[in-house]
Amino acid sequence: MKTFVRRLAGSAVHAAWGWIDRFGEIVPGTRAADAFGSFGPGTNIDFPPATLMGTRSIHLGSGTLIGRHVTLSVGYGPDDPGAPERGLVIGDRCVIGARCSIVAHTSIEIGDDVWFGQDVFVCDSSHGYLDPDLPIGEQFGEQLPVSIGAGTWVGHGAIILPGARIGRNVVVAAGSVVRGEVPDHTVVGGAPAKPLRRLEPGVGWVGTRGDVRPVIRGPFGEATPGLDAG
Repeated sequence: MKTFVRRLAGSAVHAAWGWIDRFGEIVPGTRAADAFGSFGPGTNIDFPPATLMGTRSIHLGSGTLIGRHVTLSVGYGPDDPGAPERGLVIGDRCVIGARCSIVAHTSIEIGDDVWFGQDVFVCDSSHGYLDPDLPIGEQFGEQLPVSIGAGTWVGHGAIILPGARIGRNVVVAAGSVVRGEVPDHTVVGGAPAKPLRRLEPGVGWVGTRGDVRPVIRGPFGEATPGLDAG
């Protein structure tokens, strides 16, 4: 009898959670989506989100999928009068994995077809430390815009620091800490992240030790050594 009741209760809980999960999503046409600066067709924020703050300054393209427990934030608090009009812009067909945090104060721009793994952190400002008598949390650091180019992949647990300018079709290895400029078609990894491999037109993907991997055309294409990626 206890087993039957447990199975029945479990089925009811899972059914209820599935209903909440489905109808808790933020999709175009919902009141929550209307609160954003723009919310493209086919875009979806899974339920439950972690924190959504300054949504009027957040612009989401079309066909973008944002996982559960994600933080999207602009400004220093709800209804921050100093929040920029386009503080956080995410392009079309992006994928933002579960538990990612994207925190903007000046400008974070993410291009089309950018994919994040889980637990990625992106921020365009940090704390200062120069006043030895003031708690670090009360010292605001410099605000530096962040940009991530179209087609880039950012691996699990990576951290993108203020001022980072990541190019197109870049691979950021899991757990990396990125600052500064990363050129197009580069693989970076480490803390701080350093180039591991780059595309050389007419040669291929050249590693730091001089080894070369061939260019491959299309998601299921065949290796074609000596061809650049255009």
